Amino acid sequence: MEKLTNKEEEIMQALWDLKKAFIKEILAALPNENHYNTISTIVRNLEEKKFISHKAFGKTHQYFPLVSKTAYTKQFMNIAMERYFDNSYKNMVSFFAKNEKISADELREILNLIEKQ
Repeated sequence: MEKLTNKEEEIMQALWDLKKAFIKEILAALPNENHYNTISTIVRNLEEKKFISHKAFGKTHQYFPLVSKTAYTKQFMNIAMERYFDNSYKNMVSFFAKNEKISADELREILNLIEKQ
């Protein structure tokens, strides 16, 4: 599975939230103004990459994800772990702790989750 561009990820986020959508619905779900043709082109690229598919309704198409958000996130996080944290979850968590992106309470919650499993 390849890494998507920022715009492709933005469209995938919209489709994951919507579950299925026409281009106009995707446009409405995006945070910034976008041109219909631009989004349509990116959606077709996502379809070529096998991230989404469509159901035809005459001349219009309703799109839906083929790749789940969980599967994509897992792949992306594995790559990030290898590249930036030497494949160490400890390094990743300590990075966030040092940069004050995670609190002691959140770390305790994570420890409780680990201990319960």
